[in-house]
Amino acid sequence: MKEIKAFVHRGRVADIVHALEAAGYRQLSVFDVKGLLRALNERESQYSIALGEKVTSEVQLGLVCPDEDVDRAVQLIRTFGRTGQAIAGWVYISPVDLALPIEGGETKALPPRP
Repeated sequence: MKEIKAFVHRGRVADIVHALEAAGYRQLSVFDVKGLLRALNERESQYSIALGEKVTSEVQLGLVCPDEDVDRAVQLIRTFGRTGQAIAGWVYISPVDLALPIEGGETKALPPRP
């Protein structure tokens, strides 16, 4: 399995999410982040007192999928994430060593520690 992280402009995220969902990708997370992508307009940009420079409102997408689905997912992100800029974001791919479900049901108390 692989984890795909993509940092994209806020205005492109809805199209990316819809395209991924339509292609059957369901393990998807969306986070609001601040970054240093070149802003598309002034509304996307603000000054960060903590960093001492302008930052851009971006979105981080997180997606986990089987190895054989990575190329298709990345293609969708790159296609629907385009803004007309030379670089409109970044996509990172990392291996996932283990994925475990969080199961429902009763919560059991752990035994006391010695």
